[in-house]
Amino acid sequence: MAEDARESWFQERQSAWLYRRLAQVEPDPPKRRLFESLAAAAEDQALTWAKLLPEDGTHASFSPSARARLVAALIARLGPRRLRPVLVAMKLRGLSVYDRATLDGHAMPTRVEQVGARHRGGGGNLRAAVFGINDGLVSNACLILGVAGAGAGPGPVLTAGVAGLLAGALSMAAGEYVSVRSQREMFEYQIGLERDELAEYPDEEAEELALIYAARGMEVGRARELARELMRDPDHALDTLAREELGLNPDDLGSPWGAALSSFAAFAAGAIVPLLPFLLGPPGGGVRATVLLTGASLFGVGTALSLFTGRSAVMGGLRMMAIGGGAGLTTWLIGRLLGVGLG
Repeated sequence: MAEDARESWFQERQSAWLYRRLAQVEPDPPKRRLFESLAAAAEDQALTWAKLLPEDGTHASFSPSARARLVAALIARLGPRRLRPVLVAMKLRGLSVYDRATLDGHAMPTRVEQVGARHRGGGGNLRAAVFGINDGLVSNACLILGVAGAGAGPGPVLTAGVAGLLAGALSMAAGEYVSVRSQREMFEYQIGLERDELAEYPDEEAEELALIYAARGMEVGRARELARELMRDPDHALDTLAREELGLNPDDLGSPWGAALSSFAAFAAGAIVPLLPFLLGPPGGGVRATVLLTGASLFGVGTALSLFTGRSAVMGGLRMMAIGGGAGLTTWLIGRLLGVGLG
């Protein structure tokens, strides 16, 4: 019981510490006040847990974990929006303020039957980059080990690895470009329809917008008054309707080229790792060095992914090593069998 209370006390103190870091970097006053209030609430809860602890002085001082310090450093550098999955894993609340616009203290709805479904796209750029690096690392390591297992020399192994890097990175880039391009065209089409409806039925569109605000508790008369005010500027009205009816941010529909280049870079960054011993190392030791370097990199990727899962960093690293190691061993054995059979 005491151990559970001590863990709960620590988690509340750590949450309060992180909330204050969020408040420090948040430029928007309402959001900043929210995080400050959450920090105070967490500290109050920590005091409640502290009353259940033995008076041995073990909870007199508090020091955040290494993970919390890393997250705080990332918050200061990247901002809270980009780190939402990480912050969720750290059990922080109140992050829905980054999901949708707010007005007069009322959060805009995620779904209103009379208006239509709200479509949202998540950021997750940091997580996507980690997964892209992991894909390149595992796939190219498996390719290199498979070719090496078949008995090929350093030259053919290096050639296969470079070809795998380029093929995988270009394939990822092309797929990401097509995906984001198609998504952007769909969003632009939806916004175009909204523009046409606004031009033809401005009163009906204003009423729909008022319904959205009223659905979150705003007084109906005030909601209609506000909607009419917003409709006076057609550009502002279209921007607001796109955000509130469609759940789209017209200023950030996604860049196909940006997504393609990011995918290419992430995959290539992972795929180059197994190749480094063949590019820079002494002759004859490439496979062994590749195994060691890939294993260490897989552990690092697993540790990084633990930021999003909230699980143990060590266990995450070991699990990723086991998964990647199993895939590499399997391809090496298959290459070995093919090499013996064809040789």
